[in-house]
Amino acid sequence: MDRANEDRIRDSFNRQALLKTLGASLGAVREGHAEIVAPILDLAKQQQGFGHAGLAFSIGDSAAGYAALTLLELDKEVVTSEIKINLLAPAMGERLIARGRVIRPGRRLLVVASDVYAERDGQEIHIAMLTGTMVPVPV
Repeated sequence: MDRANEDRIRDSFNRQALLKTLGASLGAVREGHAEIVAPILDLAKQQQGFGHAGLAFSIGDSAAGYAALTLLELDKEVVTSEIKINLLAPAMGERLIARGRVIRPGRRLLVVASDVYAERDGQEIHIAMLTGTMVPVPV
């Protein structure tokens, strides 16, 4: 992946107001893959003190979307057409890590997936899995 594409993705991420509010940061980005990390802040906890499923969904969806964007021309963006989440375990720990990837690229649709892990005491627990479809749109 070239520098212009990575810069475009990082600039796009920096315009994500929700992800800023959640304290999320964009980690590694490479062709067909993107990683987003977010602390489990009090504002993103559910009533039992776990990370809220909305936090896992938000960073999982965005990681999958940025993974798709790595494969597109600079004059394209992506929007989520549909995405599904399977919650596997409670989000207990210090932070969540979402690792998005492209399953099948296409001109009109990109099938994507994302795995979300809770990091607790240096250990990663797989807490959610997302699968979906991204649609390329003009900038």
